[in-house]
Amino acid sequence: MNSPITSSPVTSSVETPASSCDVLVIGGGINGVGTARDLAGRGWNVLLCEQDDLASHTSSASTKLIHGGLRYLEYGEFGLVRKALAERERLLRSAPHIMAPLRFVLPHDASMRPAWMIRLGLWFYDHLAKREFLPGCKSVRFKGHTLGAPLAAHWTKGFIYSDGWVDDARLVTLCAQDATERGARILTRTRCESVKPHQGGWLATLVQRDPHTDNEISRQTVQARAVVNAAGPWAERVLHDNMGVSGRQAGRKQDEKLRLVKGSHIVVPRKFAHDHAYIFQGQDRRIIFAIPYQQDFTLIGTTDVEHKGAPGQAVIDQDEIHYLCEQASRYLKDPVKPSDVVWTFSGVRPLLDDESGNAAAVTRDYKVQAQRDPAPWLTVWGGKLTTFRLLSQEAADKVGQLLGDVRKPWTDDALLPGGDLRGLISNHVHPEHDVNEFISALRHRYPWAEVALLRRWAHAYGSRTLALLEGVKRLSDLGEEVAPGLFERELNYLCQNEWALTADDVLWRRSKLGLHYTPEQRTAVSQWMQGHRAEAQRSAA
Repeated sequence: MNSPITSSPVTSSVETPASSCDVLVIGGGINGVGTARDLAGRGWNVLLCEQDDLASHTSSASTKLIHGGLRYLEYGEFGLVRKALAERERLLRSAPHIMAPLRFVLPHDASMRPAWMIRLGLWFYDHLAKREFLPGCKSVRFKGHTLGAPLAAHWTKGFIYSDGWVDDARLVTLCAQDATERGARILTRTRCESVKPHQGGWLATLVQRDPHTDNEISRQTVQARAVVNAAGPWAERVLHDNMGVSGRQAGRKQDEKLRLVKGSHIVVPRKFAHDHAYIFQGQDRRIIFAIPYQQDFTLIGTTDVEHKGAPGQAVIDQDEIHYLCEQASRYLKDPVKPSDVVWTFSGVRPLLDDESGNAAAVTRDYKVQAQRDPAPWLTVWGGKLTTFRLLSQEAADKVGQLLGDVRKPWTDDALLPGGDLRGLISNHVHPEHDVNEFISALRHRYPWAEVALLRRWAHAYGSRTLALLEGVKRLSDLGEEVAPGLFERELNYLCQNEWALTADDVLWRRSKLGLHYTPEQRTAVSQWMQGHRAEAQRSAA
């Protein structure tokens, strides 16, 4: 956990390293925290720095799916699909509170491809990797069926298959928590300003900045034996500008580079009442998803647009909004209009440039590149949410090789913080059933708490809900209700245990409560966070 922000900035550079570590990880997205977690679990001394909040960019702007990528079969990405499919159930077991199985409905468009071809693709999807609890695919006729009710009348039949859903930003936070509990140090709002070779390793200058004013708060120099560059869309900049590694030293061809592709999503009031998601194929042969979201909403996305601007400044444009509305409206009985949109989010995906003309066709696979010159370093290129654990395991293996000490992998069956529900449930049956049983047990143990509150906490914190409620005997013990369903007890927990420093951290990443609150309620949370920060500054002075 990073130390409280102090009120006296330190602006002078420190020549002598203030601390040292085995591995410095740059980047607090899913690949960075996943790698830090894996390395720390192998006993390495790990320090991770993130220039903003955890999951501030790409890793909180995904379609929030744990999936093999059905559409990648069409591009011949069988290896990637098999790899991702094999991870689905492992991930769902590791954190059943923030992930869940999800059934997808694919309406059949005969003008796109014949039904036999879809059945064949779904058969491969079901059999490329082992499944234990996710059901297989089947056909469905929409007339008189709940799944057909939201669709326009001309869609008469389709297919149903399985994948999974995940709270992406919470997944990042849980990996960071696990890394910390295994000995790693996590520094948020801390930019790696430079990394220079030094005595066979690296000397890094880390600058912490105030999240509200962007003023420099502290500056430290850290010596590391190896560096992992997991900066996502900033990976090339870190490698060449911060680390000074040339293309020749990186062993890369002159034309090899990242391709930055913006993916945008819209959120609209709920378009259907059932718990399945839809996968729609547009006339341009791209696909979009329509997913049940936050009880009251439907999430629709994503686009694939070449991004030429700064990676941290990706925002949806009107063409993307109209595109998503138009494609969804081809299928839904109740059209989606731009005026329906209540929230949007965009992220820049750092994809390996495989020279595909179509941004949607660019591979979602990853490459973990390791070199010893000028000192041990590793860069993560590309990747997708579902394969983060495999990527992290490969990265940790390669770090061990670089440092001459290969250590045993351990994450295959490991649970993430909050994922072990055995304290309140009888036995593990199925991730979704286990969480429902856990919620029932919480209701029995804390009868004074509102069911909606316990359900939200169970899905956010899992078994850590018991720590959040330790010593609490009545509603008043939770402190002030700063906004509906958000008490001081939880806010303090997020500040002390999950690196939350601003209202946006709480409302849009640690939770999605911002989607349910009025502007006045969001302001109340912001004011509480500012007061908490001022109190922390006074205590540290």
